[in-house]
Amino acid sequence: MTERIIDITTYSPLEIYGVNDRNINLIRSYYPKLKIVARGEIIKAIGGNDILDDFEEKFDLLLVSYDKFGKLTEKDIEQIMGDNENQVFKPEQIKENGVLVHGREGRHIKALTVNQQKMVKSSEKNDLIFAIGPAGTGKTYTAVALAVRALKNREVTRIILTRPAVEAGESLGFLPGDFRDKLDPYLQPLYDALRDMLPTQKLLKYLEDGTIEIAPLAFMRGRTLDHAFAILDEAQNATEMQLKMFVTRMGKSSRFIVTGDITQIDLPKKQASGLKQAKQLLTGIQGIDFIYLDEKDVVRHKLVTRIIRAYSDK
Repeated sequence: MTERIIDITTYSPLEIYGVNDRNINLIRSYYPKLKIVARGEIIKAIGGNDILDDFEEKFDLLLVSYDKFGKLTEKDIEQIMGDNENQVFKPEQIKENGVLVHGREGRHIKALTVNQQKMVKSSEKNDLIFAIGPAGTGKTYTAVALAVRALKNREVTRIILTRPAVEAGESLGFLPGDFRDKLDPYLQPLYDALRDMLPTQKLLKYLEDGTIEIAPLAFMRGRTLDHAFAILDEAQNATEMQLKMFVTRMGKSSRFIVTGDITQIDLPKKQASGLKQAKQLLTGIQGIDFIYLDEKDVVRHKLVTRIIRAYSDK
């Protein structure tokens, strides 16, 4: 007898097992020769190797189906686990080209433009990429989707999202609350992207146990980020020393993305942008790539493209 373990850490056990274990009990009914134990986020299956191979393959399809449709129904289980060949879903029927993450309610999150697709391809080949472009071009959203995909695929063990806490014409002091409360408005776009891509309870769990960390750039100093997917957003507002500090945090099996818009620098006039310096110093280094986005990559309201063009032409 052999034991196989399936880890569903990146999923909600309730949604996979079903209310009162309805789904997992139905799955068990298709494999009477296996002992299937589901506890928390771990499923143990005990039996012969041949039947375990079949079980693992079909259970993987169940998870892919859940990723795509945002739910797992009894009909899905019957069609995937069933013996009737005409009923069984094939992987190519479920998986879709270009989808980075299946978000909440089965939403398809993918690179929508040519330069966003370049980001995806470059991230698969390079451990550090810079995505530079104006607001609304999907730099941050695509980067977060890549990080969530890497976490779901167990390519990394955690996600680190950071921004410099630089004031855009306003002062932190006037905001109510403690230090964290004052910083949250700067970090809100990162929370928004994550909410699109992960179930609420799963996101809260990840934030609580540190699997996903969202923090101001100053909190990165002195750390080594092993097995992490780290994103520095709004990097145009990082100083030269801060940006150097961030990119030198790379540890074993790490992947980094730096995003920014060099047309919206909020640093004091006497302070140089680290993103501009990095562009000059790091271009051409093997393992580092620069992707440039423009108004053709804007995926917000159509007026945003016109506004960007108007400001760039002035």
